[in-house]
Amino acid sequence: MARDIVSWEPFRDLSEFRNRMDNLFESFFGRERAGRWCVDVDVTETPEEIQVKADVPGIDKKDISITLSGDNLMIKGERKEEKEEKTKHSHRIERRCGSFQRILPVPVAVDSSKISAEYKDGVLTVHLPKKAEAKPKEIPIKVQ
Repeated sequence: MARDIVSWEPFRDLSEFRNRMDNLFESFFGRERAGRWCVDVDVTETPEEIQVKADVPGIDKKDISITLSGDNLMIKGERKEEKEEKTKHSHRIERRCGSFQRILPVPVAVDSSKISAEYKDGVLTVHLPKKAEAKPKEIPIKVQ
């Protein structure tokens, strides 16, 4: 019987597990949980940096804060509820309002003095440059 070797990616697997647990709680307790909701994020890594992209459409950039504490990146903010007009009747409300918070573990040492963020078209992108010691180093082999 042939067996394939499957690579284990703990950060991805943990993220998938968290998403499954969030979905389980959401289906059990309902979609609204005390005005809190969760933004979707993508975390990618290059030899130079960790990059986090968060979908935060309809949120003013002044209502978003980003902090790095130890090995954790925290993105939090708030989508304000629209004022209801007296002549407008809602048939369906699915977009969530209220505060959100995501705490993401940063898997390598980053240079906190060079962290930057940009916000365009509802996507927040956070750049976390790696410290020199966290970057991969190629070691030359001397031929004798």
